[in-house]
Amino acid sequence: MSERSQTVPVPEGEYFESSRFTGLSFLLGLIAVVALALCLLGALVNPHQLSYSWLFAFAFFFTLCAGCFFWTIVHHATDAEWSVVVRRQLENIAALLVVLALFFVPILLLRHHLYSWMDIPPGAEASLDSKRAYLNWSFFLGRAILFLGFFAFAALTLRRLSVLQDKDGNPRFTIGMRKVAFISLPMFALCLTFGAFDWLMSLNYHWFSTMFGVYIFAGAAGSSMSLLVLVITALRQAGYLKDVVTLEHYHIMGKWMLAFCIFWAYIGFGQYMLIWYANIPEETQFFITRNTESWWTLSMLLVIGRFFIPFDVHCYPACVTWYRRASEHLGFGFARRDWRDPWFRLFANCGQDLSVSSA
Repeated sequence: MSERSQTVPVPEGEYFESSRFTGLSFLLGLIAVVALALCLLGALVNPHQLSYSWLFAFAFFFTLCAGCFFWTIVHHATDAEWSVVVRRQLENIAALLVVLALFFVPILLLRHHLYSWMDIPPGAEASLDSKRAYLNWSFFLGRAILFLGFFAFAALTLRRLSVLQDKDGNPRFTIGMRKVAFISLPMFALCLTFGAFDWLMSLNYHWFSTMFGVYIFAGAAGSSMSLLVLVITALRQAGYLKDVVTLEHYHIMGKWMLAFCIFWAYIGFGQYMLIWYANIPEETQFFITRNTESWWTLSMLLVIGRFFIPFDVHCYPACVTWYRRASEHLGFGFARRDWRDPWFRLFANCGQDLSVSSA
């Protein structure tokens, strides 16, 4: 926050009363323990299926947390005013990147079920040998440590400085967070892009797209903004942020959701058009297989549910206020995100025919 000539009234500080939600926390913790136990059982019964399911869940939540981290560093780098009152929620969600770094360990343990290129010996396939300098286990592991280490360290650093500033309001913390943000912006772009290449695109090592990282970023930024709306709305309903978050804040968050809805569609269409126009077999196989049999239905649901419906909902002037429209629309937003994720990640496991059991 930059200095202002006029004095702006500061609202009274609010502190989250965790004791009010003890029952909910216990219930969610119990569900998490049971879910982890079922995952362990699944690893013993069918590790191949679990590997894809775990990667699907990891990628889903990782992109949400990475998106919140993105909005945090953008806030500091641009000295934004509107996001001051919602910054702490973004920081809290981004801090979960530490937990997700731990959840990446099962992917490493189950890597042979996911990445077929790890099991192909050198000299067996010429197209893979040309990529060995990048697609090899040691470099893959090193990149994963670098990417996850950066996200976890930067997110925790920003949150720690923010909490320290709450104690005395020292402006040096603002300068420190701004420095971290400027360093993190290019690192975020590189780590998210190459993380998408490594963990998702290399599921099919024959296929490649230079736009894939931007496509993942567009979805992460839009979905994380939707998550922020949900969190803010839940806090307001619980009695917090009543005099802090205003209708104008919901307007801005809704506009960002609309912007990244359009940006996602633009990148997705651009990727499809360039691959179609170039007509290179290694590239076109990705869309040919996803436009056949039951995958065609999912592809159409993705186009309609991920762009056309949300675009109309956001633009319809007769809708209710932005915050109600955004919060009610959010559940559908996560649902359409679920359509996109298996479209990319589960095809290598399901083959050309999609079914509930295979996905």
